[in-house]
Amino acid sequence: MKKVIVIGAGVSGLSAARLLKENGFEVTVFESSSNPGGLIKCDVVDGALFHRVGGHVFNTKNKIVFDWFWKHFDRDIEFLKAKRYAAIWFQDKYIGYPIENFLYMLDKSIVEEIVREILELQKQGYKDPFSYNSFEAFLKGNFGLTLYDLYFKPYNHKIWKTDLSKVSLEWLEGKLPMPNYSEMLVNNIVREEESNMVHSSFYYPKNGGSQVIADRLSNGLDIKYNHSVTNIKIEKNKLMVDGIKSDFVVFTGDIRKLGDAVQISDVRTKSLLEQTRSFTSNGTSNLLCETDDMPYSWLYLPCENTSAHRIIYTGNFSQLNNKPGARKSCTVEFSGKQTRQDMESQLPLLPGNLKSIDINYEPNSYVIQDQTTRGTVKLIKESLEQTNIYITGRFAEWEYYNMDKAIEASMNTVEKIASNV
Repeated sequence: MKKVIVIGAGVSGLSAARLLKENGFEVTVFESSSNPGGLIKCDVVDGALFHRVGGHVFNTKNKIVFDWFWKHFDRDIEFLKAKRYAAIWFQDKYIGYPIENFLYMLDKSIVEEIVREILELQKQGYKDPFSYNSFEAFLKGNFGLTLYDLYFKPYNHKIWKTDLSKVSLEWLEGKLPMPNYSEMLVNNIVREEESNMVHSSFYYPKNGGSQVIADRLSNGLDIKYNHSVTNIKIEKNKLMVDGIKSDFVVFTGDIRKLGDAVQISDVRTKSLLEQTRSFTSNGTSNLLCETDDMPYSWLYLPCENTSAHRIIYTGNFSQLNNKPGARKSCTVEFSGKQTRQDMESQLPLLPGNLKSIDINYEPNSYVIQDQTTRGTVKLIKESLEQTNIYITGRFAEWEYYNMDKAIEASMNTVEKIASNV
């Protein structure tokens, strides 16, 4: 049996480890924290389930991922299927999501300006979304300046906290609705619901939230918790990870830290790993709250009077997420690091009569790509794979992966390793 050491027990690491084990490899996982899950960790606070970072659900349009996932769960007994119902809190009223399909809900003067701009853009002819050289250029060119200034700019600046003209568009493929302006007008006339997004419907565990997914995928794996890997080196055609011999390594941690751990003589690879230290990410502060009954699953907050950018109504995902006898629970997500006092002071500005229960800060929630990020990571992957070191996952590849995409990337990585035996 070939031995593989997997570094990290988030969704990417757990998926890779389980897939490797299913393919006959001997697998050991090293995880720096005391339990599995990474960004999908949950726990119960005062009777309410707290998604420590966001609110994680499962669905995919990839049949291979879909079938593999359900091999590990009883879909009908353990999960609920829900329809995504998202909205935008815009100028103190609720607007449908995505906003371009619900322009008719805006004030008439705003709609007139948006339509005028859309018609001007239409005269210029359709432009493929990925022909734009930046996220900012796409938003302006596809939606017009008025919609950009009112909604897309303030909302995206909240999340990314960066210059959108320097953000590459390709990394957001599959994560944002990307209609052209003709589709926008048609959708507003026929008032058709958005159904093409990956998570227009989703599956969610009945009890325990996404932690259930991490716990199940980790079941039966050899995981060494509270172990931060500090040394990966190549020794006589073998890899040594903190002194333990292995044939392959799968790294799912933060690529910015990989250069400190991996001992490699190739000067070019060292230089590329050094470049990753400048990769940027944005953290989030999450506030678990009680809320009045709301019909939504997600509520997006472009309003500039608060640094909160969305409310995730996890209490609507499953009734068992709520404290018995109490109001429903939700998670209010703020950009960057916020004190509890700062977050609580902004709650009156938000709908739902919110009352805080607990807080969590995650320093690295959203990875941010510029025009060179993918090229740098690609070269690093190609070089390290020659030494049987593979990288996969949101922070290892610096890709904005949802759960399904993380699993898909792990599948691709395991396929490479299996073909190399």
